[in-house]
Amino acid sequence: MAEIIQKDGTWTFDGDTVRIVPGSDKSVSLLRKTLGEIAVPLGALAGISFEPGKKSGRLRLRLRNGADPLLQITGGKLEDGSDPYRLTVDNDRTGVAEYFVDEVRNALLLEQVETGPVDSYLLPGPALPITVGAGDGTATFDGERIRLEWNWKTEESKSSGGARTLAVQDVESVEWLPSAGLENGYLRFAVSKAPTKAPPKYDPHAVELWGFRKDPLMALVGAAVVARMPHPYAPSPIARPAEPADAVPAPGGSDHDALLRRLRELGELHEAGILTAEEFTTAKQAVLKRM
Repeated sequence: MAEIIQKDGTWTFDGDTVRIVPGSDKSVSLLRKTLGEIAVPLGALAGISFEPGKKSGRLRLRLRNGADPLLQITGGKLEDGSDPYRLTVDNDRTGVAEYFVDEVRNALLLEQVETGPVDSYLLPGPALPITVGAGDGTATFDGERIRLEWNWKTEESKSSGGARTLAVQDVESVEWLPSAGLENGYLRFAVSKAPTKAPPKYDPHAVELWGFRKDPLMALVGAAVVARMPHPYAPSPIARPAEPADAVPAPGGSDHDALLRRLRELGELHEAGILTAEEFTTAKQAVLKRM
C-alpha cells in the first residue's frame, strides 16, 4: 500500500482504489471538508502527476471525462484550494509523492485502464440529503426533489413566488458558475416545463452567488443532482419504427434482380395481350410488395 500524509489531507492507494481524506488544517477548503472522504476506483483514473515547487509540490489526480459528477458540473472552474484531486506536498515528502505516483501508474499499466471518457459515473457524488445556503437562497436535495428557498437578500420579483420544488426528472440540465471579478456566479436548474432566459438574479430556478466562502458548496448540490440524471455520454437508444404485421423482409440482391425480371415479363405479357390491364395491375402490385 502507498500512503502520503500531509496537512492538506491523506491519500492512500491499495492497488484498486485511491482513497482521499481531507486534512483538518484550517487552510483546507470548506468544500473539501464538506465533501469528506472520496474513494476513486482505478478505472476512473486517466493519470496522476507530481509537480515539484520551490516551497512545496503538488500531487494531482486526473480523472476520466464523465467519471465524476462534481467535475462534470464544475468543468475545471474550481479553484485549486477547492479541488479534491489536488494535494499540497511538503518538499521533504517529495520522495513519497513520487513513489505514490509510480505505484498508481504501474497499476494503470498492468490493468490496461483506458484514458478516454466513460458513459456512466464511476463515483457516486456527494452524500444525501444535502442542504447549502449561499448567495440569495438555500438549496436542498434529497435524491428525488430539489427545493429552493429564498432569503431577505433575494430580489422581490423572484422571492414573491415563494419556495420552489423541482422533481429531478423535470430537470433538463444543471449549470454552476463561480463568481469572478464583478460577475456574480450561480447554480441554475433548467426545467423542461418552465424554460426561462431570465438572469439568475430573477430566475426562480437559480441561486445567485456573490463570491462568499460558502459559494463553492453550491457545486456539491449541483453534483448530487447531476449524479442522478442521465449521463451525458450514455449511448442514445436507437428508435426503430414499428413494422406492420404483414411486413415482408427486404429481399437479398439476387431476389431483387429476380423480381425486376418478373416485372419486365409481366409488362411484356400485358403488351402482348395475354394479361388484361386488371390482371397486370394486380400481379405488378404483388411483386412490388415483395420488393
